[in-house]
Amino acid sequence: MSHPVRDARRRIQTEHAPVVEAIQDCADRIAEPWDTSRTTDRTTVTDGLRSELEASGLLERLPVVLADVVAATGHELSAQPVAGPPYVVVTSRGPVLRATIGPGRLVIRFDVFDVVRDADPGQPPAYRRHNGVELGVSLE
Repeated sequence: MSHPVRDARRRIQTEHAPVVEAIQDCADRIAEPWDTSRTTDRTTVTDGLRSELEASGLLERLPVVLADVVAATGHELSAQPVAGPPYVVVTSRGPVLRATIGPGRLVIRFDVFDVVRDADPGQPPAYRRHNGVELGVSLE
């Protein structure tokens, strides 16, 4: 019996650790100039991270990672993934890879920023550099 989430996580941790480290480095470069531990400027986070991923060549590597991870689950993609939606999306938390496979939608999150919401709903959320990269793999 296949366990796509487990297989995907294992493949990322064993074969794509350098990619995870490089994503962490990109996030560190985004947060380095902040004068506090957080920012409320979403654009700084999302556009900055996207730019760092592009400049480092990671954005173009992420579809290759996705295809390899899907293959490791024993499934196939119906189309070649690209470095854009719906396969690769750069969010305010970090890059997200998505693919539809037999049992459902495989979602891989590389969370490098936390979204901190204020108790006052009128205040914008803040973005704080996460400690490392939190890998999330789910089947939805």
